[in-house]
Amino acid sequence: MADDNNSNGATSPTLSILAQYVKDLSFENPGAPRSLQARDKAPAININVNVNANPLSETDFDVVLSLIAEAKDGDKTVFHTELVYGGVFRVAGFPQEHMLPVLFIECPRMLFPFARQIIADVTRNGGFPPLMIDPIDFAQMFAQRVAEEQARSKVQAVPN
Repeated sequence: MADDNNSNGATSPTLSILAQYVKDLSFENPGAPRSLQARDKAPAININVNVNANPLSETDFDVVLSLIAEAKDGDKTVFHTELVYGGVFRVAGFPQEHMLPVLFIECPRMLFPFARQIIADVTRNGGFPPLMIDPIDFAQMFAQRVAEEQARSKVQAVPN
């Protein structure tokens, strides 16, 4: 019989997805039907990604992945889509110092393929080729966010 306790009596770390959901989804095609005509060049596409996590209980967390994709041809918006995709995760048995990396790296990494597919489907359904967002390095995003917060706290700590 398997034992959930390791040699020092602590439970093994577990990470489970309890639910996944679309919190918000919008797609705008302001120039339709003209925007659907053949083009000489592909529009410039800008993608913004953000991750947030909120505790629901001692072990359950709501992790939200926000994706905004905008295609522009010069100064004209070809399409604009926003997706807020969430997951409720049960996170147990991790040391406290590992909780933020689990919530801001591992959880969004698990959500991303589903969010990517939704964006691809909505752009295709909007009359464009499916937008397949490249894989995202959530570890790098987390490291950058930590560095920005540390820099911000140093600026606030400097007396005037």
